[in-house]
Amino acid sequence: MIQTIAKPPSPPLYVELADSLQQLIEQGTLRAGHRIPSVRRMALQRDVSISTVLQAYTVLENRGYLEARPQSGYYVRPRLPFEIPEPRMAKPMTKPAYVSTSDLTADFLAQASNPACLQLGAACPDASLFPAQKLARLLGSVARNEPALIGRYAVNWAYEPLTREIARRYLQAGVALSHEEVVITVGCTEALNLALRAVTKPGDTIALETPAYFGILETIQSLNLRVLEIPTDSREGLCLDALREAFARNDVKALFVMPSFQNPLGSCMPDEKKEKLYELLCEYDIPAIEDDIYGDLHFSEKRPKPLKAWDRDGRVMLCSSFGKTLAPGLRVGWIFPGRWLDRVRRLKFTNTLGTPVILQKTIANFLRDGGYDHHLRSIRRAYQNQLHLFSQAVLRNFPAGTRLSRPHGGFVLWAELPARVDTHKLHIDALKQHIAIAPGVLFSVKERYRNCLRINCGIPWGEPVEQAVRTLGELAKKQLA
Repeated sequence: MIQTIAKPPSPPLYVELADSLQQLIEQGTLRAGHRIPSVRRMALQRDVSISTVLQAYTVLENRGYLEARPQSGYYVRPRLPFEIPEPRMAKPMTKPAYVSTSDLTADFLAQASNPACLQLGAACPDASLFPAQKLARLLGSVARNEPALIGRYAVNWAYEPLTREIARRYLQAGVALSHEEVVITVGCTEALNLALRAVTKPGDTIALETPAYFGILETIQSLNLRVLEIPTDSREGLCLDALREAFARNDVKALFVMPSFQNPLGSCMPDEKKEKLYELLCEYDIPAIEDDIYGDLHFSEKRPKPLKAWDRDGRVMLCSSFGKTLAPGLRVGWIFPGRWLDRVRRLKFTNTLGTPVILQKTIANFLRDGGYDHHLRSIRRAYQNQLHLFSQAVLRNFPAGTRLSRPHGGFVLWAELPARVDTHKLHIDALKQHIAIAPGVLFSVKERYRNCLRINCGIPWGEPVEQAVRTLGELAKKQLA
């Protein structure tokens, strides 16, 4: 009997069209900044339907090759050259250390709320990127229909319709989570605080990526914990070899990790590396606290799976919020605590009693009405475009030898300047020009990264921003001179 080998199914027509246009862009036939044929004209040229062209153009938008301009059409998006050197990975720490923060952190936080400064440091997106008017209407509607919510203490673990929506969204990302196992928090900050308190006691050692989000360093210091910094690649995240050695040599009680678009590097851990990381955690019986706050801000077609997707025994505590994607001012976050659910619930009660139901219900109504996915597509395009414009400006204006991260999600850049540039001094000089930045010393236990800085690309591009980047470059070059 002759066996026939089944041919793999052909890709949809819109994918074939997208692939062919992508090839023309990569070959240089269609160049950056050029307008491509309109949807109707392309449909006539390729003898396909208008809906097929629209789907193909959407695929190329998600891949980062095209951008849609209102009332103008579709244009080839500029892409950074691949030869840009990326930031170098730090050396491992020899032993754990307590966080030694200085007045710099307090000064940075004070300047982050200074309206006189252009905020290139704090990772705070511009308010214009969020659907504030729609959320305000929903909030007003909830308050009118249930005014008793305003006069009632919020003693709760969660508002069930919201937890169902959150669990549904994770299911779409390939993670099956029960809505009954989530605790709604006051932002992601509270979620991380609860997770740390659930698995540690004062004096314990926490392993985390370096450079690390300075907010988690502040939380760790407040809990009197020690830190072991693990070298992290700006492209693929944690160095697993260094992590294994750290686990073998130290009594590590937990790992803090941001696998998807880590702050400040923007790295995104590949799936196979996440699986190996989980196996390493199991081997040494160590829990992980996962910060997934940037997970929905991917620029590719598919959302990266969180580490929680590989969790078989509840050792991964998944934390996130709507602070970077939808409503920073409402401060609605969550935690899936895994095996520590009861412990986190008790800690939540002692910490804030509960999260206001009126805010939870507002977010749930927005998610239920189906506007969130459309909003996410819009804000992802904005972040991607702004990251590109900031990157190009940094490369034009910063000193020769500057290294720059190339994130595929989120909205922050990590720049490594020549060794003789002191970004702490740059921070002081920039404030005199009404520009606030985040110097690299904020992102380490022992004030490393003195020649690095994080750049907030959540601000819509314009002449004031371009001038600010130009000014930073001039100040850095003065230091070298």
